[in-house]
Amino acid sequence: MQTVLITGGTGMVGQGLTNYLIDRGYAVIVLTRSEKKSTRLQLSFAKWDIEKQYIDPVALQQADIIVHLAGESVATKRWTNKRKEEIIQSRVQSGALLVKALTEQTHKVKTVISASAIGWYGPDTTHSLEKGFTETDSFDPSYLGTTCKQWEDSMQAIKQLGIRLVTFRIGIVFNKRGGALAEFLKPARFGLATVLGPGTQVVSWIHQQDLCKMIGYAVENISLEGVYNAVSPQTVNNKDLVKAIAAKMHRFYFTVSVPVFVLNIMLGEMSIEVLKSANVSSEKIQAAGFEFEYPTLDTALSQLL
Repeated sequence: MQTVLITGGTGMVGQGLTNYLIDRGYAVIVLTRSEKKSTRLQLSFAKWDIEKQYIDPVALQQADIIVHLAGESVATKRWTNKRKEEIIQSRVQSGALLVKALTEQTHKVKTVISASAIGWYGPDTTHSLEKGFTETDSFDPSYLGTTCKQWEDSMQAIKQLGIRLVTFRIGIVFNKRGGALAEFLKPARFGLATVLGPGTQVVSWIHQQDLCKMIGYAVENISLEGVYNAVSPQTVNNKDLVKAIAAKMHRFYFTVSVPVFVLNIMLGEMSIEVLKSANVSSEKIQAAGFEFEYPTLDTALSQLL
C-alpha cells in the first residue's frame, strides 16, 4: 500500500481527495497545525508548522507521494495589503518547507503534486477566446498572476532532487458543500439568476470529483510531469452559468444584474478577478489520456444539484 502525504488536507478539496485516495486503496497522512486523531484505518494526521519550518519527520519517511494543496483562501476575506501578503506567504513558505524537508531529511518520496491556479493567466485575448489559454502562456503581471508565479517557483527546486513534479493550475471548483457554487446558489434558491457585471466573462471551472480524479491520475501515471490546467473541457460565461444554476433550482426564475460599480464597492480589488474573463484549455491533460466524468456544465450541475 502506498502512502500519500497531503498538505491542505482539511480543506474542501483536501477532504474530497482524502476520501478518493482511501477508496482507491492508498494510506493517507494529512498534515495539520494541531493534534488530531483518526478513527479510519487508512487515515492518520501528523504535525507541521509552516512558520517554524517544521514537518513531522516520521510522516515524511512514510510518504511515497506528496500532494501539496496548502494555502490561505483567496476568496473568503477582503484583499487588504495584510491579507494579500498572507495569501502569498502561505504558499511560498509552505513550498519552501517541503523543499527543505525533502532536501535535508531521509525519505522515499518519488512524486510531488502541487496545486496552482488559473489566476496565472491574464484577461482573455482574441486568441485565448478562440483557443483557450495553454500551459505555455506566460503569467499575468497582476496580483494573482504574480502570486501563482511565486507559488509555482517555490516548488521548482524539487525537480533538482530527482523527484517528479506535477503542477495543476486549478479553475473554479464546483462542490456540493461550499466554494463558489455555494455563493451562486444563495440567490438561485430565491429564483434569481444574479449576473455579475456584463456577464460575458468566461468562467473556467471543474467538478471537484474530476479534480480529485485528475490528481489521482497524476499519482498513478508516472509519465505525467510538468504543468497541466485543471479545468473542464466546456467553459461557460457568467450569465449562462447563473441562469443554468437557477434553472436547475426553479422552473421559473428572474435574471438580475449586479453593476460593476456595486461589485467594486462590495469586493474591492477582488472584483477584478470576479469580472475577469479567462478561457482556459484542458487539451493537454486530455491528450495525456485523462477522461472527465463531468465534462459539461449540465452533467456537473445535474450531479451537484
